[in-house]
Amino acid sequence: MPTPTKGARLGGGPAHERLLLAGLATALFEHGRITTTEAKARRLRPLAERLVTKAKRGDLHARRQVMSVIRDKGVAHVLFAEIGPRYENRPGGYTRITKIGPRKGDNAPMAVIELVEPLTVAQQAVGEAEAATRRTAGATAAGTAASAGDVATPSEVAVDDQVGASDEPGTEATEATEAPAAPVAEGEGPDQQVPAEDPAEGSTSPQTEGASEESQAEGDEDKPSS
Repeated sequence: MPTPTKGARLGGGPAHERLLLAGLATALFEHGRITTTEAKARRLRPLAERLVTKAKRGDLHARRQVMSVIRDKGVAHVLFAEIGPRYENRPGGYTRITKIGPRKGDNAPMAVIELVEPLTVAQQAVGEAEAATRRTAGATAAGTAASAGDVATPSEVAVDDQVGASDEPGTEATEATEAPAAPVAEGEGPDQQVPAEDPAEGSTSPQTEGASEESQAEGDEDKPSS
Protein backbone atom coordinates (compact mmCIF):
# COMPACT_ATOMS: atom_id res chain seq x y z
CA MET A 1 0.00 0.00 0.00
CA PRO A 2 1.52 3.38 -0.93
CA THR A 3 2.21 5.93 1.78
CA PRO A 4 -0.67 8.41 2.04
CA THR A 5 0.23 11.95 1.06
CA LYS A 6 -1.47 15.29 1.58
CA GLY A 7 -3.40 16.82 -1.27
CA ALA A 8 -4.80 15.38 -4.44
CA ARG A 9 -2.86 12.66 -6.20
CA LEU A 10 -1.09 13.69 -9.36
CA GLY A 11 -2.05 11.76 -12.48
CA GLY A 12 -4.61 9.03 -12.81
CA GLY A 13 -3.10 6.58 -10.27
CA PRO A 14 -0.14 5.79 -8.01
CA ALA A 15 2.03 4.42 -10.83
CA HIS A 16 1.31 7.46 -12.97
CA GLU A 17 2.25 9.75 -10.08
CA ARG A 18 5.54 7.93 -9.48
CA LEU A 19 6.49 8.18 -13.14
CA LEU A 20 5.51 11.83 -13.26
CA LEU A 21 7.64 12.72 -10.23
CA ALA A 22 10.54 10.61 -11.55
CA GLY A 23 10.49 12.56 -14.81
CA LEU A 24 10.41 15.89 -12.94
CA ALA A 25 13.33 14.83 -10.71
CA THR A 26 15.36 13.74 -13.74
CA ALA A 27 14.78 17.11 -15.42
CA LEU A 28 15.65 18.98 -12.23
CA PHE A 29 19.00 17.21 -11.77
CA GLU A 30 19.80 17.52 -15.45
CA HIS A 31 19.08 21.23 -15.87
CA GLY A 32 19.38 22.53 -12.29
CA ARG A 33 15.97 24.28 -12.41
CA ILE A 34 12.58 23.66 -13.99
CA THR A 35 9.30 25.55 -14.27
CA THR A 36 6.15 23.64 -13.35
CA THR A 37 2.92 24.10 -11.48
CA GLU A 38 3.09 24.97 -7.81
CA ALA A 39 1.39 21.71 -6.79
CA LYS A 40 3.89 19.58 -8.72
CA ALA A 41 6.83 21.59 -7.34
CA ARG A 42 5.65 21.02 -3.78
CA ARG A 43 5.28 17.27 -4.38
CA LEU A 44 8.66 17.06 -6.13
CA ARG A 45 10.64 18.82 -3.42
CA PRO A 46 10.73 16.03 -0.75
CA LEU A 47 11.57 13.41 -3.40
CA ALA A 48 14.48 15.49 -4.73
CA GLU A 49 15.76 16.12 -1.19
CA ARG A 50 15.83 12.38 -0.44
CA LEU A 51 17.64 11.60 -3.68
CA VAL A 52 20.35 14.20 -2.93
CA THR A 53 20.79 12.76 0.57
CA LYS A 54 21.29 9.28 -0.89
CA ALA A 55 23.74 10.68 -3.42
CA LYS A 56 25.75 12.14 -0.52
CA ARG A 57 26.02 8.65 1.01
CA GLY A 58 27.37 7.26 -2.23
CA ASP A 59 27.33 3.55 -1.32
CA LEU A 60 26.05 0.72 -3.53
CA HIS A 61 22.67 0.47 -1.84
CA ALA A 62 22.11 4.22 -2.26
CA ARG A 63 22.99 3.96 -5.96
CA ARG A 64 20.47 1.16 -6.47
CA GLN A 65 17.75 3.16 -4.72
CA VAL A 66 18.46 6.24 -6.86
CA MET A 67 18.56 4.18 -10.08
CA SER A 68 15.09 2.83 -9.27
CA VAL A 69 13.79 6.41 -9.64
CA ILE A 70 16.27 8.07 -12.02
CA ARG A 71 16.49 5.70 -15.00
CA ASP A 72 18.89 7.90 -16.96
CA LYS A 73 22.42 6.73 -16.11
CA GLY A 74 23.97 10.01 -17.21
CA VAL A 75 21.78 12.03 -14.85
CA ALA A 76 22.41 9.53 -12.04
CA HIS A 77 26.16 9.90 -12.60
CA VAL A 78 25.86 13.71 -12.39
CA LEU A 79 23.84 13.34 -9.20
CA PHE A 80 26.51 11.19 -7.49
CA ALA A 81 29.61 12.83 -8.98
CA GLU A 82 28.68 16.54 -8.84
CA ILE A 83 25.50 17.33 -6.94
CA GLY A 84 26.12 15.06 -3.94
CA PRO A 85 29.66 16.33 -3.19
CA ARG A 86 28.47 19.91 -3.74
CA TYR A 87 26.16 19.67 -0.71
CA GLU A 88 28.50 17.59 1.44
CA ASN A 89 28.57 20.12 4.30
CA ARG A 90 24.91 21.14 3.99
CA PRO A 91 22.49 19.32 6.32
CA GLY A 92 19.41 19.88 4.12
CA GLY A 93 17.43 22.36 2.08
CA TYR A 94 18.93 21.53 -1.31
CA THR A 95 16.05 22.99 -3.35
CA ARG A 96 14.19 26.29 -3.53
CA ILE A 97 10.67 27.01 -4.79
CA THR A 98 9.92 30.47 -6.21
CA LYS A 99 6.39 31.44 -7.18
CA ILE A 100 5.88 33.17 -10.52
CA GLY A 101 2.85 34.53 -12.39
CA PRO A 102 -0.09 32.32 -13.34
CA ARG A 103 -0.02 30.37 -16.57
CA LYS A 104 -1.86 31.74 -19.55
CA GLY A 105 -4.91 29.80 -20.60
CA ASP A 106 -6.00 27.97 -17.43
CA ASN A 107 -4.54 30.55 -14.98
CA ALA A 108 -2.76 27.77 -13.04
CA PRO A 109 -0.30 28.97 -10.36
CA MET A 110 3.24 28.37 -11.57
CA ALA A 111 6.54 28.07 -9.70
CA VAL A 112 10.22 27.54 -10.37
CA ILE A 113 12.00 24.80 -8.41
CA GLU A 114 15.79 24.88 -8.52
CA LEU A 115 18.83 23.53 -6.72
CA VAL A 116 20.26 25.84 -4.11
CA GLU A 117 23.73 27.04 -4.93
CA PRO A 118 26.22 25.88 -2.29
CA LEU A 119 28.37 28.20 -0.23
CA THR A 120 31.69 28.85 -1.90
CA VAL A 121 34.99 28.30 -0.12
CA ALA A 122 35.47 32.06 0.25
CA GLN A 123 32.03 32.50 1.84
CA GLN A 124 32.69 29.64 4.26
CA ALA A 125 36.06 31.17 5.20
CA VAL A 126 34.45 34.58 5.77
CA GLY A 127 31.76 33.05 7.98
CA GLU A 128 34.32 31.15 10.06
CA ALA A 129 36.47 34.28 10.41
CA GLU A 130 33.49 36.35 11.58
CA ALA A 131 32.54 33.69 14.13
CA ALA A 132 36.12 33.54 15.44
CA THR A 133 36.22 37.35 15.68
CA ARG A 134 33.02 37.40 17.72
CA ARG A 135 34.37 34.73 20.08
CA THR A 136 37.67 36.61 20.50
CA ALA A 137 35.88 39.90 21.15
CA GLY A 138 33.71 38.29 23.82
CA ALA A 139 36.72 36.72 25.55
CA THR A 140 38.65 40.01 25.43
CA ALA A 141 35.75 41.95 26.93
CA ALA A 142 35.42 39.43 29.75
CA GLY A 143 39.17 39.58 30.49
CA THR A 144 39.15 43.39 30.49
CA ALA A 145 36.23 43.52 32.90
CA ALA A 146 37.94 41.03 35.22
CA SER A 147 41.26 42.89 35.27
CA ALA A 148 39.69 46.36 35.67
CA GLY A 149 39.59 46.00 39.47
CA ASP A 150 43.28 45.05 39.70
CA VAL A 151 44.66 48.15 37.93
CA ALA A 152 45.87 50.90 40.32
CA THR A 153 44.69 54.47 39.76
CA PRO A 154 47.24 57.30 39.12
CA SER A 155 46.59 58.80 42.58
CA GLU A 156 47.37 55.46 44.28
CA VAL A 157 50.57 55.14 42.27
CA ALA A 158 51.66 58.68 43.29
CA VAL A 159 51.00 57.98 47.00
CA ASP A 160 53.00 54.74 46.82
CA ASP A 161 55.93 56.57 45.19
CA GLN A 162 55.94 59.24 47.93
CA VAL A 163 55.88 56.66 50.70
CA GLY A 164 58.74 54.75 49.10
CA ALA A 165 60.81 57.94 48.72
CA SER A 166 60.32 58.89 52.40
CA ASP A 167 61.37 55.45 53.57
CA GLU A 168 64.61 55.21 51.59
CA PRO A 169 66.69 58.03 53.37
CA GLY A 170 65.83 56.69 56.82
CA THR A 171 66.95 53.25 55.81
CA GLU A 172 70.24 54.55 54.44
CA ALA A 173 70.92 56.59 57.63
CA THR A 174 70.25 53.58 59.83
CA GLU A 175 72.62 51.46 57.78
CA ALA A 176 75.32 54.17 57.96
CA THR A 177 75.12 54.62 61.77
CA GLU A 178 75.39 50.94 62.47
CA ALA A 179 79.09 50.06 62.95
CA PRO A 180 80.36 46.54 62.69
CA ALA A 181 81.06 44.90 66.05
CA ALA A 182 84.67 44.11 66.98
CA PRO A 183 85.59 40.48 66.51
CA VAL A 184 85.78 38.41 69.66
CA ALA A 185 88.63 35.94 70.12
CA GLU A 186 87.77 32.29 70.25
CA GLY A 187 87.15 30.96 73.73
CA GLU A 188 86.43 34.37 75.18
CA GLY A 189 82.94 35.35 76.07
CA PRO A 190 81.62 38.79 76.80
CA ASP A 191 82.47 38.38 80.53
CA GLN A 192 86.02 37.04 80.00
CA GLN A 193 87.63 40.15 78.53
CA VAL A 194 91.02 41.06 80.13
CA PRO A 195 90.80 44.38 82.05
CA ALA A 196 93.33 47.08 81.22
CA GLU A 197 96.19 47.48 83.70
CA ASP A 198 96.29 50.59 85.88
CA PRO A 199 99.49 52.53 85.09
CA ALA A 200 99.72 53.80 88.70
CA GLU A 201 99.82 50.28 90.15
CA GLY A 202 101.79 48.22 87.73
CA SER A 203 104.84 50.44 86.93
CA THR A 204 107.20 52.97 88.61
CA SER A 205 108.74 55.92 86.82
CA PRO A 206 112.57 56.24 86.58
CA GLN A 207 112.59 59.59 88.43
CA THR A 208 110.93 58.05 91.47
CA GLU A 209 113.49 55.24 91.56
CA GLY A 210 116.41 57.71 91.45
CA ALA A 211 115.04 59.82 94.32
CA SER A 212 114.67 56.81 96.56
CA GLU A 213 118.25 55.69 95.93
CA GLU A 214 119.63 59.17 96.86
CA SER A 215 117.67 59.25 100.11
CA GLN A 216 119.10 55.86 101.12
CA ALA A 217 122.66 57.05 100.45
CA GLU A 218 122.20 60.13 102.64
CA GLY A 219 120.77 58.03 105.43
CA ASP A 220 123.82 55.77 105.39
CA GLU A 221 126.19 58.73 105.62
CA ASP A 222 124.42 60.22 108.66
CA LYS A 223 124.66 56.98 110.65
CA PRO A 224 127.74 56.89 113.08
CA SER A 225 130.33 54.34 112.39
CA SER A 226 130.72 51.67 115.05
